[in-house]
Amino acid sequence: MPSRLVPPPTTAYPAAVRPREDREQADRIALSAATARGSLLPTEEVRAWLAERRRANVFQVERVPFARLDEWRFERGTGNLGHSSGRFFTVEGMHVVERDGPHGDGPRREWRQPVIRQPEVGILGILAKEFDGVLHFLMQAKMEPGTPNLLQLSPTVQATRSNYTRAHRGTDVKLIEPFFRPDRDRVIVDALQSEQGSWFFHKSNRNMVVETRGEIPPLDDFCWLTLGQIAELLHVDDLINMNARTVLSCLPRPDRTPGALLSDTQLLSWFTGERSRHDVRAERVPLSSVRGWRQGAETIEHEDGRYFRIAAVSVRAGNREVVSWTQPLLEPVGVGIAAFLLREIGGVRHVLVHARAEGGCLDTVELAPTVQCTPGNYAHLPPEERPRFLDAVLGVPASRVRYQAVHSEEGGRFLNARNRYLVVEAVGADAALDPPPGYAWATPAQLGALTRHGHYLNVEARTLLACLNAMATRPREGARHDAGV
Repeated sequence: MPSRLVPPPTTAYPAAVRPREDREQADRIALSAATARGSLLPTEEVRAWLAERRRANVFQVERVPFARLDEWRFERGTGNLGHSSGRFFTVEGMHVVERDGPHGDGPRREWRQPVIRQPEVGILGILAKEFDGVLHFLMQAKMEPGTPNLLQLSPTVQATRSNYTRAHRGTDVKLIEPFFRPDRDRVIVDALQSEQGSWFFHKSNRNMVVETRGEIPPLDDFCWLTLGQIAELLHVDDLINMNARTVLSCLPRPDRTPGALLSDTQLLSWFTGERSRHDVRAERVPLSSVRGWRQGAETIEHEDGRYFRIAAVSVRAGNREVVSWTQPLLEPVGVGIAAFLLREIGGVRHVLVHARAEGGCLDTVELAPTVQCTPGNYAHLPPEERPRFLDAVLGVPASRVRYQAVHSEEGGRFLNARNRYLVVEAVGADAALDPPPGYAWATPAQLGALTRHGHYLNVEARTLLACLNAMATRPREGARHDAGV
């Protein structure tokens, strides 16, 4: 009889393999989220601590005319506003042409606008460490010139490449070393994520959470909090800054739901189809060529007074790497709204996501909230031309609101940029299982899985995902009030 063929021995096996997914890590995150009382700073003392840090430092922001900007100039020929070093960012023009349809033959939209171009990839990093067997996260009381109350809880590190290479000739960024070449066994989150595609041109930041087991020296402007504590603070207006929210949304969490309306493959197929059917072409153009916008001594603004304006500020901040500087900021006109419609399907919570095109995105569309707009920009239009589902979330009765808070957007580039974040229970036709084109029902767990990859969820959707994760934590009496710092 023929002998059985035996494969030759191999010596190429790796010394060890590991699971592709660390489920224990997700359980540790869940434990931190379930821990409402931290080992170091009680939640009820956080706002008082922030107020104390504000009193301990000098913070001042003053609007100034463009002529008082130090080292910032309007470039001859293009009119672009940039720094003399060529670093940081520039205010330029953007020309956008958008078409829908499988062959790019759908309705055409075209516009020009000012836009912030910042090609550097910054680091948004949070250090994690176990205390009494529970993960805590190192948050910083950071001053940003554009936030309404100036001081909010931010990531451990929040720095552009110009900052951490000291282009500003200031002091070193504290605690940034663990994020440069992190130990791969200590990385919990590491993803390149987008920022506002309506205001930035192709802007990305590296969102990171890295666990440390070494000693971190006590620093005045830093505190350790559990996820449960942070979740409670997410119910407070203007307290957790945008950069912290986007990083926290990326944390892995255990998924114990039995399923979803769409399988992961179906959801990705739908999203890929949405990206394919949109044709969005954006190019940088000279700021001086942007029609419909007028430049004055103190602002660049739309001729109808809508959308946003470019302004200039002079800043003093005692706890920053540079204690005084001037810079331009983008200031929205009015408070925006970002809302998820929510419903249960088969006993599983789902939210309605929108495949939204924005001119400054790297790809054609990203997953966005059900509604994302500044209502005042559409007040002059008839109802059929207003954003879909806007009326479903405006003036909604309190009995259907599952979450609401006003949060500030990135205060290093935007001035008084605030959105009212809502999670609203869908009813009637708005809760249909077969939503309109461009929309799909997805579970928070599905969205959380997508945050492991860059440029799937936009920054407003990531904030709402962080808020969804915080909904299980009920705010204490008065927690919905303004932060008061």
